[in-house]
Amino acid sequence: MEFKTIDEANQAVIDKMVAAAPFLVDVVPAKTKIPELKEHVLLHSGPPMTYQDMTDPMQGACVGAILFEGWVEDEASARKMLENGEIKLIPCHHVNTVGPMGGITSMNMPVLVVENRESGNEAYCQMNEGIGAVMRFGAYNEQVINRLHWMKDVLGPILGEAIRTMDDGMNVNVLIAKAIAMGDEFHQRNIAASYAFLRDVAPIISSLDHIDNVKRTEVLQFLADTDQFFLNVAMATGKAMMDAARQIEAGTVVTAMTRNGHEFGIRIAGMGDEWFTGPVNTPQGLYFTGYSADDANPDMGDSAITETIGVGGMAMIAAPAVTRFVGTGGFDDALQTSNDMTEITIGENPNFSIPTWNFKGAVLGIDARKVVETGITPVINTGIAHKVAGFGQIGAGTVHPPIECFEKAITAYAEKLGFDK
Repeated sequence: MEFKTIDEANQAVIDKMVAAAPFLVDVVPAKTKIPELKEHVLLHSGPPMTYQDMTDPMQGACVGAILFEGWVEDEASARKMLENGEIKLIPCHHVNTVGPMGGITSMNMPVLVVENRESGNEAYCQMNEGIGAVMRFGAYNEQVINRLHWMKDVLGPILGEAIRTMDDGMNVNVLIAKAIAMGDEFHQRNIAASYAFLRDVAPIISSLDHIDNVKRTEVLQFLADTDQFFLNVAMATGKAMMDAARQIEAGTVVTAMTRNGHEFGIRIAGMGDEWFTGPVNTPQGLYFTGYSADDANPDMGDSAITETIGVGGMAMIAAPAVTRFVGTGGFDDALQTSNDMTEITIGENPNFSIPTWNFKGAVLGIDARKVVETGITPVINTGIAHKVAGFGQIGAGTVHPPIECFEKAITAYAEKLGFDK
């Protein structure tokens, strides 16, 4: 597709984002949708990396996945496999997938399937494990492994059957539109969307008479207890939207932002699959009692795909209740943050209208040129992981990408267009 100007190309990209029609259509074992996921293969968040470059929580999550799959029976053997290069590591983003925090995904973990019916593409994300000691933060004790098996054997199959029972799947745009009006921003605050999701699936799950009543009750209780369950749906939705939009293959709109505890990486539409990276930052925010910035791990996770589509920290004004939680003050600070984000974006998304912002749509289309020109970088809401595997989340805050990612992307695109000649 040819465009006369970069602005014209960028408009085509954001038009594709607005036109996206994401539907949650299934929950299935990852290997059934991701052919690259075989024995001794793990997906991880962020740009490409080695096991040696992973921080302790991500390494711990790798150990947990290996133990879950039963490839070995103890931690020492799992670490030996990793250190010897016996485990192939692939970024989630390279296989139509996103993963929270460490993002570690293995073949038998259930994944949410979101279909973008406007473009016909799909994206995948593992399900939220709940709170406490969880694998995404690096925990791998017996409780964590048992929960992963329960998700594989009970939660995934029951939820998948319930979603397949729906006539047309679950319209995610409609659910997001409802929840953003109830105070969610879809990164740190997903409580309204998670409850709306539960409202839609609970009657169906309750009607599945062939399933043991104890298992049905366990699933409904887990969904009721997991306020952040919808985050993973939002992540798969963001991935499905942006993978379709970057088919335009022109312009300076950011199509992915991600981090792996070692590097922060972005992609822009005009440079396709190429990553532009810089050193990742450590979030600034509030810590749970007993923890401080000295305990924090550098930022990680593919969940910044939510900010890439204009929600999360970019839509802070939609969720004033979350601003204190992430350490950014109150309503005025949330308003200022979202107003600042209009300086580096191209338009608004009419699908996601924000009542607390005079019903303006969430910002749309981060323009790498504007980031470089203004020096304003996207704001990302994030959980803060302990730097030692097993401790889990120790706080919440905000983080910004290094501006050099955007500078590298713009320089590369200018060279591609021949501006260096």
